[in-house]
Amino acid sequence: MTKDDSRNHPFRDSQQDIAATNRIPDTPQTRAPAYRLAFADPDFMTREELRPVRLQLELLKPQMVMDERGITSTVVLFGGARIPSPEYADTARTPVLAALSRYYEEARRFAHVITQRSMETYGRDWVICTGGGPGVMEAGNRGASEAGGQSIGLNIVLPHEQAPNAYVTPDLSFNFHYFAIRKMHFLMRARAVCIFPGGFGTLDEMFESLTLIQTGRMKRVPFLLFGRDWWDSVINWKQLAEAGVISPEDLNLFQIVETAEEALAAIDNFR
Repeated sequence: MTKDDSRNHPFRDSQQDIAATNRIPDTPQTRAPAYRLAFADPDFMTREELRPVRLQLELLKPQMVMDERGITSTVVLFGGARIPSPEYADTARTPVLAALSRYYEEARRFAHVITQRSMETYGRDWVICTGGGPGVMEAGNRGASEAGGQSIGLNIVLPHEQAPNAYVTPDLSFNFHYFAIRKMHFLMRARAVCIFPGGFGTLDEMFESLTLIQTGRMKRVPFLLFGRDWWDSVINWKQLAEAGVISPEDLNLFQIVETAEEALAAIDNFR
């Protein structure tokens, strides 16, 4: 179905009017900012008062694209952007980062198998979704690409330049201004959430996701943390429960795994 075939009203569409304004005579009136079509005026669309509109647009665009692609469920991978692939482990800035490169490989292998499963549904279910950047994110998209399937990258504009990694499916490579809307899109279709070692961003994504599940704002899904030594050293889970700031049962909201095989078994055995 073409764009014109899908119209169910007799009015001119916005693209036609944009084309028409490009053909009008050049006069002082038509050059004035006030004359620009509001939706085609970048200066107007980026005004402070238009923030609610931009939030809505940022929610709608990825939603509409993924709906058009028929994507109904995803498997989300969160993890550190600084974790190198094993072939570059010797260039890591710290010995710990070099050792963590094994989780790059686990993320790549896990994404490969999940994508093979996704291809059984013609790429509609079990689609790998990452933040689209380097490190563990690259590993997830790389595994999907090597399996011959598609994957999603939800990138975000940062003060330092960050381009999407080369393995994200181009038609599913999105860019965000708002962290909050980006995190919504991570979880809106999530069939499983996988957390690899990482820094502030990974911890933020992990705890927000856990909070949504803990409070019943999101249904339970397999929630897998890769690397027991890492997570037990970074977070004192037992202390949280013993102090009473979380319930002991909250520790059952996630499962710690070491390998891609353990993660796949946890997903398949989830109840």
